[in-house]
Amino acid sequence: MKVPRLDLHEVSFALNGTKILDSVSWTIEPDEHWAVLGPNGAGKTTLLRIVCGHLWPNAGGRVSWNGQTDANLGDLRRGIGWLTSTLVDEVPKKETVLNTVISGKYAQVGLWVFFWEPPDEADVERALRYLGELGCEGLARRHFGSLSQGEQQKVLICRAWMAEPYLTILDEPCAGMDPGARETFLSTLLTIGRNTSHPSFIYVTHHVEEILPIFTKALILKDGRVIKSGHASDVLSDQSISELYGISVQLVKKQDRYWPVPA
Repeated sequence: MKVPRLDLHEVSFALNGTKILDSVSWTIEPDEHWAVLGPNGAGKTTLLRIVCGHLWPNAGGRVSWNGQTDANLGDLRRGIGWLTSTLVDEVPKKETVLNTVISGKYAQVGLWVFFWEPPDEADVERALRYLGELGCEGLARRHFGSLSQGEQQKVLICRAWMAEPYLTILDEPCAGMDPGARETFLSTLLTIGRNTSHPSFIYVTHHVEEILPIFTKALILKDGRVIKSGHASDVLSDQSISELYGISVQLVKKQDRYWPVPA
């Protein structure tokens, strides 16, 4: 029997007496890719912080990671790669892409080497292999700050993989990208998401059109509660998206993606 990668049961979190999350239940099985959809203020960041062990459900509920409810925080955070919207700004602009990727092994932002555990040849080879899988092998010697937004996001995925996580969270990775850069990035994500040797993805977004066909499961969050969760084909409906954003929309499916059109 497979153990869920993540299992949240009736999780609630409150701040100053106000519930930010209210009875959220969510189970991620091995090899599943999930999309999480919700507007600003829905509770997405709080949910992710609980998933990554930065917060605990202080208003009730239980969280289990790989079948464990008392996971070691160091092991937990190495097992889940979280690409936040602020991480790009934290990486040193003049750091080489290769060093940025290798820094993921040590859970560092900006590589600084411990004399007792320096990167070895195998680390370099693995970093270059990940870059190659995302079509970024030619970027290894460039400075991180010289890359486009889409290239930076690909490099940060490689960085997350260096810790060999079982979950990789992409937190609004296309924010600020122009349409061309966004589609190029999503095309790469579609390819790597079909490779079962890589960890499961959780893709967090405001935009339903970014939900690729590899995301066979979806969760919709609004006002700290789960509106709908399950198979993406059932969750992504005219009714659920209209309820989410408070306007009447019709979803048009084209090339296995959903595009919202005002009804």
